[in-house]
Amino acid sequence: MFPLIAVVAALGSSLAYAITAVTEQLGTHRVKSRRALSPELLLDLLKQPLWLAGIGANVASFALQVVALRFGPLALVEPILVCDLIFAGLISAALRKHVDLVTGAGVVACAAGVAGFLIIARPSAGRQAIGPGEALALLAGFAAVLAGCLALARWNRTARPLALALACGAAYAVTDFSIKLATAELSGGLADLFTHWPIYAIAVIGPIGFVLNQNAFQAGITLAPILAVITITDTIGDIGLGWLFLHEQ
Repeated sequence: MFPLIAVVAALGSSLAYAITAVTEQLGTHRVKSRRALSPELLLDLLKQPLWLAGIGANVASFALQVVALRFGPLALVEPILVCDLIFAGLISAALRKHVDLVTGAGVVACAAGVAGFLIIARPSAGRQAIGPGEALALLAGFAAVLAGCLALARWNRTARPLALALACGAAYAVTDFSIKLATAELSGGLADLFTHWPIYAIAVIGPIGFVLNQNAFQAGITLAPILAVITITDTIGDIGLGWLFLHEQ
């Protein structure tokens, strides 16, 4: 029963995030372009009703993801979240009222890839916490990736959308990893949760990823490449972090 809860919650999270991606990408193209991590972009977007609707879906996606990570290992939950690509493709096609055979083939390939990975890999849970040295290495590695991506986005306008998407995916991977660690500490009560670093990493890195997401959506002409880079970076990053730090098999 425990893996079923994680699977259903992860599917619900991916559907909600697909709705978020479609609405937020449409909203970001209706406002002035801003530099990466600029708070002015969020102020502009707050005036967009469609973007605000996407925020509601984003909150639902986050809540469902917390549930999924509470009951399942990263290596099980994260590949299922790739289904947001499938849902986003279907939603975009429905909005355009046009059947795209290439998108359809991509949806089938994505679904087959996720199913194949889960069948072959058979993910299993590992430990529930990491040491201070490992935490510092994780945060330092993320800071280096973020700095590199922001530098590339600033110096190369052609690579800007994908560089921002890569930085966003990395931020989401570290956030998801921190959520997994934080959910393991819930058994000690809410007060105990705030005595450990993961909750603070979520509070800082999560918003960074969110703003980078809006920057990436605004910089990209179409949704699919940006969402693909974000989703795959997030997924591969979390599977790697789960294997490296938590010894998930």
